[in-house]
Amino acid sequence: MKRHILTLACLGFGLLFGLTGCTALYGIKENTRVDEKTIVRYANQYNIPIADGYELDTSYFAFLLSHDKTLYREQINNHYQPLQALYFDKSGQLQSFQINCYAGGFPNLQWNRNGIMTTFPPGKQAPVDSLTPLDVQLKYLKPLSQTVKIAPDQYDYIVVVYWNRFIGRQSKRLIRFVQKNSKLETRKKIKIIYVNNDNLFARK
Repeated sequence: MKRHILTLACLGFGLLFGLTGCTALYGIKENTRVDEKTIVRYANQYNIPIADGYELDTSYFAFLLSHDKTLYREQINNHYQPLQALYFDKSGQLQSFQINCYAGGFPNLQWNRNGIMTTFPPGKQAPVDSLTPLDVQLKYLKPLSQTVKIAPDQYDYIVVVYWNRFIGRQSKRLIRFVQKNSKLETRKKIKIIYVNNDNLFARK
């Protein structure tokens, strides 16, 4: 499969408005559509528990664009990025937000830049906002056939990780950092759910 070293500006919505500030990444694959079988195969490679796996509904983009682009341009752009880790507290509010645009680094994204992943929840990397609280996030997640339904109110924190196969190496590293970071908290109940978003970015 063809791989590239690619200079990655903030993807999607960000390119429409000329927003930049991202970095160069190694290991980009062609962003084609994937089926559940493919998602599960890559999830196994990335150490993702299948019971916690989801696919992002492609209508999520339309939801983001339904907001006033004059007021929420930066927030929309941030939530449209291919690699994200969103940390929600028990009230469903976003407490920490990690995205590819703010990680920096070459040839790999530096998720622990400035030591932000040495505490749980991590230090704030991207600006935290209220555009997509947990209940909204969950509306756009499609469970896989083996996904086990969760009760969000049973957890102190829910971490939503956006990953994909087309930025595979960086996805795998993000997942590893999130999983390692979650082990720092031993007193509170944490649930990590993994959302594949390949089809949101797939070429038609």
